[in-house]
Amino acid sequence: MAETEAEIKARKERERDELYALDISDVEWHSAPGTEEQEERVEIAYLPAGAVAMRSSLDPEAVLRYTEAEWRAFVLGARDGEFDLEPAPGSAGAAEQ
Repeated sequence: MAETEAEIKARKERERDELYALDISDVEWHSAPGTEEQEERVEIAYLPAGAVAMRSSLDPEAVLRYTEAEWRAFVLGARDGEFDLEPAPGSAGAAEQ
């Protein structure tokens, strides 16, 4: 039996609440290879049940958390170029910098 829209919304809210209730004070943060400690970078930590936490090295207290399904959708979208940025008019593109 398929979930109703209200049931899906309630389940997602429960998942989010459980994810943000996790104590992540002892997680190990990872960043892209080759980045220096003082460099601005995105860091991720692997959480239980395939979930992932993400933060900026410049603001380590502001942590976003994603379920396994959300993270998988993000990674697949990034691989497909869904998040590629268009250069702003009048500015040099990333490839030119």
